[in-house]
Amino acid sequence: MRKRIHSMLLAIAFLALGSGCTGKFTDINKNPYDFSESDLKGDFQLMGAPITQAQLYLLRYNDPPTAQLQQNLNADIFSGYMMSPTPFEGNINNMNYGLLYYWNVHPWNEAYRWVMKPCVFTQQKAGDKYPDFYAWATIMKVEAMHRISDIFGPIIYKHFGEINNDNVFEYDSQQQAYYTFFHDLDTAINLLTDYVNRGNPQRFQAFDLVYKGDYIKWIKFANTLRLRLAIRINGADAAKARKEGEAALKHPLGLLQEAKENFAVDISPVTHPLNIMCYTWADLRMSAPMESILTGYNDPRLPHYFVHTDEGQDIYHGIRNGIRISLKEQYTGYSKLARLENRIQFMAAAEAWFLKAEAALNGWEGAGSAVYNYEKGVSTSFDQYSITNVDDYLKNDSSRPKPYVDPNNKENNVPAGSKHLSRITIKWEEQATQAEKLERIITQKWIAMFPEGQEAWTEFRRTGYPKLFPVVINNSNNTISTEKFIRRLPFPQIEEVTNPQALGRARKMLSAGDNGGTRLWWDTK
Repeated sequence: MRKRIHSMLLAIAFLALGSGCTGKFTDINKNPYDFSESDLKGDFQLMGAPITQAQLYLLRYNDPPTAQLQQNLNADIFSGYMMSPTPFEGNINNMNYGLLYYWNVHPWNEAYRWVMKPCVFTQQKAGDKYPDFYAWATIMKVEAMHRISDIFGPIIYKHFGEINNDNVFEYDSQQQAYYTFFHDLDTAINLLTDYVNRGNPQRFQAFDLVYKGDYIKWIKFANTLRLRLAIRINGADAAKARKEGEAALKHPLGLLQEAKENFAVDISPVTHPLNIMCYTWADLRMSAPMESILTGYNDPRLPHYFVHTDEGQDIYHGIRNGIRISLKEQYTGYSKLARLENRIQFMAAAEAWFLKAEAALNGWEGAGSAVYNYEKGVSTSFDQYSITNVDDYLKNDSSRPKPYVDPNNKENNVPAGSKHLSRITIKWEEQATQAEKLERIITQKWIAMFPEGQEAWTEFRRTGYPKLFPVVINNSNNTISTEKFIRRLPFPQIEEVTNPQALGRARKMLSAGDNGGTRLWWDTK
């Protein structure tokens, strides 16, 4: 089946990407696999295979060098999850805010070429005749493109593929994009719910690398995604956030609840690209904040995330972000990632409980109890790794993140009493301030979402939690504040060449310049 799907993906790539070619070019470049659209309609291949591709390219599953630039050397590092011991480009690179345009084009290109195009292709072919496939493509499109908006801000979304009167592809502001995400999710949820309620057959099992064709799980994921985006914009647009969040909370099929419902793409037999980066290239190690928080809490998830050093069974070392590295060998002995299974996780079910906990802090109807949701979030994360002692962990009211000590260079240390070192404990405290409750929720959410750095970086920017350590070296030429951290990536330079007029208007949608220090629309903390 897997080999058949990959063949279909190649065929779909011709159909989807060839649509912009001239007639002569199409005649010359015949599809070598000899699939016609009538062939692909059998067994719903025409609609299903493109979404298989979209799932596999949310993070480039089969090309670790591209995946490294697509997410690892930006969001995975900026989130405080990981750090590289490699002094790329003479140690002037993303990790110390010397942003490299030829690195940072990859998130944009991968999303538009290999996810957005296939999703739109499926929507066009599905139309009104196949509402389940239309809804599925729509959910995938929002999942992919909200990530891109959370990197760059304004994006080409609502009018994707449409050339306006100025012969350009027009951008949406981030607010416009988010409003369209909500509209699209509402449409998809309603279509798929109605389809399920009517008892119609479930038809995309052969193509679904996440839930194996379980439509109810897709509805629950879409509801959770809607709540994620609603929580995200609460600081910028509280009324819209409440409306969308409560719609997600009130849906009869609910949100993701159990670890077995995690949104994770099965890439078997290909290994996770982070395994290649860490073990084959030695380009990836534990971060300093991970060491501080997980060892400080004596967190039982630690050995499931990272490997102890050669110094001993309980010794873990992380690398601080944005430091002076002259030789790679200085830091390759620090803690590696624990080997990841052949699934790429984009949403843990634990996140749904933490979203509900924050919704309860906001007073949203249907959110339930903040403490119940918080503790369910932690226990669901523990369940993911078959860890059983969650009650003892949740009762811990004394453990805090530890000061950080770099054995190689004391310049990188974060001592006790530093403003960058969190004092938050694990046990829920009902008498705590709203800020303390939020820090507790987001800190545990950050732990539970690992290794999904894109969402972790986004939530850090939105809330300021968990407390991370600022870069030691800042090569941004004063465009990024060391204390305020990086807020976004600049627009890719390819847009300067191919879509300059629209890009100029998009830059005016930003609150400041097109640089890494400019806050996005929802970034109001």
